[in-house]
Amino acid sequence: MSHTPHELAEEFPDKVELMSRLKQTDAHFARLADEYHELNRMVHRAETNVEPMEDLAEGELRKKRAALKDQIWSILSKA
Repeated sequence: MSHTPHELAEEFPDKVELMSRLKQTDAHFARLADEYHELNRMVHRAETNVEPMEDLAEGELRKKRAALKDQIWSILSKA
């Protein structure tokens, strides 16, 4: 499988250990991270034409991914 950009470990490389701990101890954070991961995979599959979709739909997925990333960063920056 090809490299998928925008993985959380790449977005927040200095927070990898914290993210791992929060995934195990904070159900809300774990849910956000899982949802981000799934959306990121969907965007990547659309970008690489593995599962093409209309530009508008892809744009909406990107917006949702960005919103999740903001929520995740908010939690990480306060932890």
